[in-house]
Amino acid sequence: MDNSAPLPPAEYRHIYEFHTRFGDLDPQGHVNNCTFLNYLEDARLEMFHSDPVRKGETPVRGMVISRHEIDYKRPLMFSVNPYRVETWVTEARAASFKLAYEVRDDEHAYVTAKSTLVAFDVEAERLRRFTSEERAFIERYLRPSD
Repeated sequence: MDNSAPLPPAEYRHIYEFHTRFGDLDPQGHVNNCTFLNYLEDARLEMFHSDPVRKGETPVRGMVISRHEIDYKRPLMFSVNPYRVETWVTEARAASFKLAYEVRDDEHAYVTAKSTLVAFDVEAERLRRFTSEERAFIERYLRPSD
């Protein structure tokens, strides 16, 4: 699949729009590689916390990242127009799930990434299973089989 071809947002994708800031840029004038982790984090916070709270739903809490992978496809430059992070679930298990991301505009994918998140009991300081309500929320974004 050509990641640079324009794709309409699918129903299973969460869309988070953001603007680049001057502080995001490196000496070459494009967004610093490390900054993309911040964009992904902001998208996850919107997906699992802010959006549900705004809708009167219970946010999904108690998750930690166990793995990140990022592929840099092309430089992301400063722009007055927003970019977006499209996020969806590729696999859901009892105590973990995998997210896929694209940082893109209407024409190009600049970054593709994957994260594995695990359910975590903060008080007990150990892994746990997702509740049925959490799993139902996570599965809203599960990509249908191709």
